[in-house]
Amino acid sequence: MKRTLCVLLLAVVAGGPLVARSAEPAAAATAAPAAPAGGETGDAVTQHTVTIDGRPIAYTARAGTLALKDGNNVETARVFYTAYTTGGTDRPITFIYNGGPGSSTMWLRMGSIGPVRVAAPNGTPSAPAPYRIADNPYSLLDKSDLVFIDMPDSGFGRIAPGKEKAFFGVDQDAAAFGQFISNYLTRFDRWNSPKFLFGESYGTTRSAALADYLVGKGIFLNGVVLLSSILNFGLDYGNGDPIAAGDWAYVLYLPTEAATAWYHHKVANAPADLPTYLREVRSFALGEYLDALAKGDALGAGQRDDVVRKLSGYLGLPQRFVRNADLRVSYDRFQRELLRSSGQVVGRLDGRFTTYDLDRASNEGPAWDPTDSAIDGAYTTAINQYLRQTLGYDPPIPYRTNIYDIIYAGDSSWDFSHDRRYPTNVAPDLADAMTQNPHLKVFSANGYYDFATPFFATEYTLKHLNLSPQLQSNITFGYYQSGHMVYLNDSALVQFKSDLARWSDAALGR
Repeated sequence: MKRTLCVLLLAVVAGGPLVARSAEPAAAATAAPAAPAGGETGDAVTQHTVTIDGRPIAYTARAGTLALKDGNNVETARVFYTAYTTGGTDRPITFIYNGGPGSSTMWLRMGSIGPVRVAAPNGTPSAPAPYRIADNPYSLLDKSDLVFIDMPDSGFGRIAPGKEKAFFGVDQDAAAFGQFISNYLTRFDRWNSPKFLFGESYGTTRSAALADYLVGKGIFLNGVVLLSSILNFGLDYGNGDPIAAGDWAYVLYLPTEAATAWYHHKVANAPADLPTYLREVRSFALGEYLDALAKGDALGAGQRDDVVRKLSGYLGLPQRFVRNADLRVSYDRFQRELLRSSGQVVGRLDGRFTTYDLDRASNEGPAWDPTDSAIDGAYTTAINQYLRQTLGYDPPIPYRTNIYDIIYAGDSSWDFSHDRRYPTNVAPDLADAMTQNPHLKVFSANGYYDFATPFFATEYTLKHLNLSPQLQSNITFGYYQSGHMVYLNDSALVQFKSDLARWSDAALGR
């Protein structure tokens, strides 16, 4: 199941609903994939054509693994990837990955800017198989070669037995991806190619740490795409504890709650234009609302009444509920409460998705994410059919869509310390990379209905990097009427591709 980023964190820390599915029998857990027939080193290499903007583009697809080694030159893992190249070693190349930590990259590979895409529902549950996998006219292959990387031990990749701790942590993960990129550049003679990173969810955490790590290795990037970002975990609900995060989390989640209430027609007299409406909500959140929360018990009755009334309007919830919540409505309660009268719960990864509730009296977060249940079947089927049949990479082991059960088995849990500090905060890493490499451009893509990584928290983080004004202008923001996976909305994907194409051209000085 798709469990990107804080879904995993909240489940582990707060005892939430994460129930990871075992991907394979225990006996096969550390088996290395048998290499299929294909390229010189066992890779599967095939030729294809995709039409983008009316222009046919011939490309080579390569599915295979690259080895990672320790300081003693001993192999510690084989990382699975798929690369799409159109020829020329000086062409731009983009390294792409999902997050978790623990997710494979099947989501971005099969849904976003790759050369193929599975048809998935837009805000509604998908039906069972068969699913349609087709060429993707919104692929970024017209602008850059694309390399989709599954994190170590996911997909068809495997970590050597007993080596998990060398990979399961913020800093360990960045080093692993850094070694993969360096090895790929060497193997395929791509050192002089313009280079981009593209991470989603925890993948943005990885990108910030990785960008700084690569600078230290002499690898300077042209650009970084941050899709649905979390860089400073201290701005979340304390990774499961609302009290630990203080009042900032309520302020930074409010615009996403308001957008979701707007989408479900729970906001009275709301303007038709969502971006205009959310500018008003942001102003209230950082102004009157933050001031009221800061006053705590000293808040006067008149001001409290005014804030209750406005919050009730933005949230689409009764004033009594807002007052009883002491002006602090966490997103999991909001998920339950917004559509309670109809017995439905809204999604966390994408507030447009809904599911019927089995416990309509509960005040706790829902047992599963409606977004997950709506898309898991389509993506899991698509990745297996595409890799095994279309690309011809068919080892006799399961494709691991995630490895949450492996990460949190026994004593191999993820190390969330970064530079030996908690909570994880890689924003300084991004600032360091941008300062050492003043040509580095950053594109921050955000879904309005995303509760996993709310866009207002991303704005706050990226506007507090302590950069010079000249470098701050290297950051570009994009907003989409979708959720965590903005590509689930076809119209949002069209806009996203257009924005990425324009941004990457600018990053390359075109």
